[in-house]
Amino acid sequence: MHRQKTVSRSCMRMVIFVSFLFASVMAFAQKQIAGTVKDAGGEPLVGVSIVEVGTNNGTVTDIDGNYTIGTHPDATLRFSYVGYVTQEMKVKPVMSVVLIEDSQVLGEVVVVGYGSMQRKDVTSSITTIKSDDLNVGVMTSPGQMLQGKVPGLVVTTSGNPNATPSITLRGASTLRTGDAQSPYYIVDGIPGVDLSLVSADDIESIDVLRDATATAIYGSKAANGVIIITTKKGKKGVAHVSYNGYVAVENVSKDLDLATASDLRNYAAANNFELSSDEGADTDWQKEVERTGISHNHNIAVSGGNDKSNYNVSLNYLNHEGVIRGTDMERFTARALAQSTVFKNHLTLSLGVNASQTTSNEVPEGSSGASVADAMIYYSPTQPIRNEDGSWFRSNSVSQYYNPLSMINEDTEKNIYKRMQLTGKADLKIIEGLTWSADFSYMTDQNTSNIYHSTKSQIVNSNGEATRNTYMGNKTVFETYGNYQTTMADKHRLGIMVGYSWEESNSDDGFGVTVKNFYNDDVKYHNLSYANTIDGMDGVESGAESTLRMISFYGRVNYSFDSKYNLQATLRRDGSSAFGKNNRWATFPSFSAAWRLGEERFIKDLDVFDDLKLRVGYGVSGNSLGFDAYTALPTYGVTGWFQYTDANGVTSNMHTLGANNNSNPDLKWERTGMFNAGIDFGFFKNRLNGTVEYYDKRTSDLIYYYPVSTNRYPYGTMTANVGDISNKGIELTINAVPVQAKDFSWSTTLNLSHNKNRVEKLSNQIYSVNYIPQADAGIAGNSGVNLQRIMEGCPIGQFYTYEWAGYDENGVSQFYVHDPETGERTGETTTSPKETDQTKTGSAQPKLTYGWNNTLTYKNWSLNMFFQGTVGNKIFNALRAQYNSVNLISQGKNVLKEALTDQKYGDVNAQYPSDRYLENGSYMRLSTLTLSYNFGKMGDWVSNLSLYATCNNVFTISGYKGTDPEVELGGLTPGIQVRDNYYPHTRTFMLGMKLNF
Repeated sequence: MHRQKTVSRSCMRMVIFVSFLFASVMAFAQKQIAGTVKDAGGEPLVGVSIVEVGTNNGTVTDIDGNYTIGTHPDATLRFSYVGYVTQEMKVKPVMSVVLIEDSQVLGEVVVVGYGSMQRKDVTSSITTIKSDDLNVGVMTSPGQMLQGKVPGLVVTTSGNPNATPSITLRGASTLRTGDAQSPYYIVDGIPGVDLSLVSADDIESIDVLRDATATAIYGSKAANGVIIITTKKGKKGVAHVSYNGYVAVENVSKDLDLATASDLRNYAAANNFELSSDEGADTDWQKEVERTGISHNHNIAVSGGNDKSNYNVSLNYLNHEGVIRGTDMERFTARALAQSTVFKNHLTLSLGVNASQTTSNEVPEGSSGASVADAMIYYSPTQPIRNEDGSWFRSNSVSQYYNPLSMINEDTEKNIYKRMQLTGKADLKIIEGLTWSADFSYMTDQNTSNIYHSTKSQIVNSNGEATRNTYMGNKTVFETYGNYQTTMADKHRLGIMVGYSWEESNSDDGFGVTVKNFYNDDVKYHNLSYANTIDGMDGVESGAESTLRMISFYGRVNYSFDSKYNLQATLRRDGSSAFGKNNRWATFPSFSAAWRLGEERFIKDLDVFDDLKLRVGYGVSGNSLGFDAYTALPTYGVTGWFQYTDANGVTSNMHTLGANNNSNPDLKWERTGMFNAGIDFGFFKNRLNGTVEYYDKRTSDLIYYYPVSTNRYPYGTMTANVGDISNKGIELTINAVPVQAKDFSWSTTLNLSHNKNRVEKLSNQIYSVNYIPQADAGIAGNSGVNLQRIMEGCPIGQFYTYEWAGYDENGVSQFYVHDPETGERTGETTTSPKETDQTKTGSAQPKLTYGWNNTLTYKNWSLNMFFQGTVGNKIFNALRAQYNSVNLISQGKNVLKEALTDQKYGDVNAQYPSDRYLENGSYMRLSTLTLSYNFGKMGDWVSNLSLYATCNNVFTISGYKGTDPEVELGGLTPGIQVRDNYYPHTRTFMLGMKLNF
């Protein structure tokens, strides 16, 4: 025992001695390095970060630019400072370093139409968002990743996994909806690509072309702006494998505060009436319909290359569960791109294959109560989900009343979207500075819809009903263009681009059928021959196959003198078969100039600006999106049935054919002219930089469907060019790095946008309307009553409603009376308002939209906080208008809890669409909060590992009484929280990992 203790003490002494010896050797091995860090002008730089590469050992320079650091004799030191090029140097006894200003911001390559250029030479309004700066979350469309990131770009999203975001750039400029209001998308130089072919992890950067001097090169499709997506390419080196994946948990961020079963029973007792169909239940229908959605995404990419070739292959899988049961989206995406240089580096060839399949499951969201989201609000909590025998509970005594759980399970819809694209590109370097390119793309699409109403359906009483339809299309694009760049006398830089484009789209090739009366629900829509009934030809649908062609010629000239004075001119001529034979061709020019004041001696001598540039330009672009081949042609279709008796006396039903579109040979493009002026600036070694923009955007020849006399025309409406819309605005972007220290930094970006939208003209001498009614309220008892009007002198989204004047002596809502001639109040009130009593009550257009991004880093930790919101817009809360009437209780339906205390019992006018339900839509939201940790290189095979946790929709500051103030701000009916297809917004918690090998 004693011997063991002696041995233990000896071992302990040895360990202490070896440790002391090792520490002494290490201390002796450490070398003290001293030096000074200055800029090119000899001024000392304060706070420069000096780190021994591969370690956490580091320091910063003092107020005189001096530093000392103890390092290994063979170490490499990294010197980094915001606004300067990072340098790495081997350790020397004295290390005085001169850092060179980083011209990366000015030298950054910006993607423009059919080419690229340095940021300093850009004369247009272009915003570039790198992949690291895009929004993080469960994203199903690239548009969602841009919300709040680009000034002037208004993006609104929905909690529905199958919904596409609404995107508007610098205000609405058309009276048509759908594609006609969307920006034009370019992916890797290929125009008009379906965004389902691009997964978020494949994106390298997104360039948003905001003004017409940048978009005019895309001519007739660029009036709503152009969004250019650049995907990741292979790089020189060994094969590089990366994985990015996440799992997310999603819940409803805020539910409606509905009356409970006990609330209804107490209210009925207090007001001496009996609840109809009270089954003694206590059901929370929102809780029963909603769920926690579990989503996950996985992306794996392999890339590599050598001096001659490179490749990139990626596979992506996304599964997004909606928070309403029965809604989800599943998408597979595959991309492959190979590129090779041949003929002594003169010819570069690339070949790409992109494919995606999206499967979406949806639940009913129709009108007249046939909507799951609507039913979970109106269905009485006093009624059970199922009957005692297990069947779905149903109350036949209430109209437009459907069990929401029954609809989820018995009325199903599955849609499958398949997309495939082949791309090829060749770039030939003919001589120094001259490159000729040819791009080819062929894309096919197939959309299949499957709907089944079971034998237990409460919506369709046909003993089982199945509908299937399939439609196909394809699109071919060929473009060829040349770029020539030359510099003369070291100061004159000239760029010339000319090109030709040919495009053909074929669509609506398909058919569908509806059958009824099944023996059971076993096969659903999978075998339509099991049905026993089809409603003749009425049960068959078919599309009108169409071919749309476009040919274009385009060119651009850039000139720069001494990097101070930059000029650019573009011209595009488009011809499209979509328009009338008299107006199939149009020309779209633009001209812009920039003066880099920061390069002038009188500005440099001020020693204030690191960058200062003035930009001004005017351009014209068009809008041909959303048209088909028959828009300007006379067409005929099925209008009904008649009985025909042939020569043999046999009578049969035959289709009646009639006109469904008039011919308009003069139909032409909508044209948007935009003036843009901007100032780019930079201070404090570009640690503070930004842009101020002013634009005046005017759209003429607006297309609308005007009523015409059938005494003169075969059909009752004419598609014609008549109206004008203007948008004027100011945009501000600020980028700053307020703090830059050794271990900690803070960078921030703020963008503010103000846009004033105004309808200037709706009529001419031939086609005339006083106004265009919009937004049927969809509120019980108010069918045909619209909430908005498109009218001259007002913005799109102008609310035009009754004005609530409180209650009369009987507790019934009353409204102000307006003079039919002047529109002014007469001083009277009425409980039976007329259409002439409607008046302007507010606008859905925000006065200000903003986004504010903050990134804080501490060593390997990073915290990102992104805020966004709107100021000064109105929202019509249609849910409150519908469910704020206590009369619904006596009908057997539910109401908002506030109705039990805020409403007068017996108020038959409570649901009238008035300014009573028009609320302030301003809000500020912490949209994204992300905390990440970068482990860096781990071992010999993991080059980088980072983990991150993200919360979306963290909190919202708003006075809006509805569930969420983020309602659609695009389209022709912005600013309404709708009733029928209401889908609750969500809060998401996400855990993710990025792994590189």
